[in-house]
Amino acid sequence: LETYLSKVVSNTRVKKAQKKLTEHKKILNEVSKKFGVQPRFIVALWGIETNFGQHTGGFPVIAALATLAHDGRRSSYFRGELLNALQIIEEGHISPKNMKGSWAGAMGQSQFMPSSFLSYAYDYNGDGRRDIWTTRNDVFASIANYLSSVGWRDDMTWGREVLAPSTLNAKNLSEKKTVKQMSEWQKLGLRLTDGNDLPKRNLKSRLVVPERGQGRVFLAYENYNNILKWNRSNFFAIAVGSLADQIRAYE
Repeated sequence: LETYLSKVVSNTRVKKAQKKLTEHKKILNEVSKKFGVQPRFIVALWGIETNFGQHTGGFPVIAALATLAHDGRRSSYFRGELLNALQIIEEGHISPKNMKGSWAGAMGQSQFMPSSFLSYAYDYNGDGRRDIWTTRNDVFASIANYLSSVGWRDDMTWGREVLAPSTLNAKNLSEKKTVKQMSEWQKLGLRLTDGNDLPKRNLKSRLVVPERGQGRVFLAYENYNNILKWNRSNFFAIAVGSLADQIRAYE
């Protein structure tokens, strides 16, 4: 986890995220109000997925998906994504030449698979195209629309790192995805990393111990599970939350 976070949530990326949050404050606040997603999480996902639109992938999406559809391992899934990509072109959102993405077909500054594009990409500027490649307003709105659609709540954060007593079997509770209220975790001995009591607000949360039951311990709220719907990696979700936390003051 430490190695992953040092690369994905580096000091350079944190500083750049702070700058981007300030630079695009007006549109981010508009999108935030419309979709109910805090600007810092939009910027965090944008930054981690493509380094703020800098690395979107140079593979022709149609060719990449056709290749993967021919490969036997997940051919039916990629065949479906290929048909979705063709639909996106037919609807006029992007030309075949400009439809570039990752080797697996994830596209644009938000790295949506074609199915996610059809479900969540958003035409914020109203030009008739959902452009997650070059139109920043559409990129921000698409990220926010995705999170909003899967149940994001803007009245809470993602979670937080905590200290767990040695008497608590955090690994077992994490693996079982045991959900408890904050007051219950407090009674079991969990504390903030500075040793202070947990917040008084009685949110439901679960323990996450990402490194095979060892190392750092996190209390994950409902929004953490929503980040996992974007990418099912605990490391990824913690990175998004950590980056969002470190740029919060600039919101």
